Amino acid sequence: MPVSPTPLDWFPLWLSLQVAASATIISLALGIWLAWLLANRSFTGKELVDALSTLPLALPPTVLGYYLLVVIGRTSWIGRAWEEVTGSPLVFTWRAAVIASTLHAIPLLVKSSRAALESVDHACERAGRSLGASEWRIFWKISLPLARRPIAAATALAFARSLGDFGATLMIAGDIPGRTQTAAIAIFDAVEAGNTRVARLLVIVISILTAVIVFVANRLEQRRAA
Repeated sequence: MPVSPTPLDWFPLWLSLQVAASATIISLALGIWLAWLLANRSFTGKELVDALSTLPLALPPTVLGYYLLVVIGRTSWIGRAWEEVTGSPLVFTWRAAVIASTLHAIPLLVKSSRAALESVDHACERAGRSLGASEWRIFWKISLPLARRPIAAATALAFARSLGDFGATLMIAGDIPGRTQTAAIAIFDAVEAGNTRVARLLVIVISILTAVIVFVANRLEQRRAA
């Protein structure tokens, strides 16, 4: 009798979407704040902050994963504090995967958002200040609306980047089926096990999702240019 194919486990895909969404939200908040700071303020160490915000793009994923193990591992003060509060370690959980994906997504948002905020017509901002608006109000009512399309495009690309993170996620979240196994890790496991059907299906789904995200990002950029 022919052996029926093993049913596809969709958990890695849903986990990847959850991790990517969480990482994108965190990256958007931190990235826009950091981009505004770099675009509008002069302070000691500004170039160092700029370099450090870009570093995750240049570092090999395994190096970034090692740094994360040192910083949030069970022997670090952050890891110990987390375990005392929650009763469970931070590493080898889906939250650790969110942290890894966030570090990969933030540089994209910082670079694009900074460029967008620097290209805003500063005459509009000066007009707001002359009318007595606070810097907070100027940011929300003038700067951010004028820069919204490139920031939205960068957010879409950050989501796509988070969706496919592999190396750093594997090091600090592990490969635990049903708990921390993301789609990228599941594809690797399927290839290693010779399960080409599962690998092919996951690759197709991830490729379609990424293509749609890139299309949306390109459309946002084209509308901005128009």
